[in-house]
Amino acid sequence: MQNGRPVGNKEGGIMMPLTMAKTGEENLIKKIGGKAETRQFLENLGFVVGGTITVISENGGNVIVNVKDSRVAVSRELANKIMV
Repeated sequence: MQNGRPVGNKEGGIMMPLTMAKTGEENLIKKIGGKAETRQFLENLGFVVGGTITVISENGGNVIVNVKDSRVAVSRELANKIMV
């Protein structure tokens, strides 16, 4: 744990929701949860298991991330389904 949060980065470690990832730290996507439609939607945006993702900031209930060389904003609800 680091600052009361599980440590999980691209080298491995504990799996946690994207909403708990540190801003600016590159993480490995380990699992995408939710219904099939939700998983497909996230995959179409570039969120795939094995890919890397970096949280840029949180703004108005959205989490802004870099994924596949693109900046994408997802709701906190969807971000909670992305495990890193």
